[in-house]
Amino acid sequence: MMLPLVLGLIIGGASVVFVLQNITPITVTFFIWQVSGSLSVVLLATLLTGMIMSALILLPGILKAGWGMRQLIKRNKKLEDDLMLNSRPTASKVTEPMPVEYEPEIDIDEELNKKENA
Repeated sequence: MMLPLVLGLIIGGASVVFVLQNITPITVTFFIWQVSGSLSVVLLATLLTGMIMSALILLPGILKAGWGMRQLIKRNKKLEDDLMLNSRPTASKVTEPMPVEYEPEIDIDEELNKKENA
């Protein structure tokens, strides 16, 4: 949490030093336009212009990636729902016989006598 604050203070301090050391007035000519100002202001304006142009160039790719991510999230949700629906117990699992909890005692001599008498 403190690192961004410290970095911001260092960059801000460096910017102030840069502006104070580059106060030389210059004139920039671009085709028929001429702009006069201090060197630091012209350099910072050029830097900001470059940042804005880069952002505009990257914007379509960022939007496309975000759209693709939303589509993948929707598809993943649908597949999860299908998996939950298909993983429910089927009728064959429900109608399986219950396991026997105990076995009745069988007297072997009685069973043999019944077979002999029959």
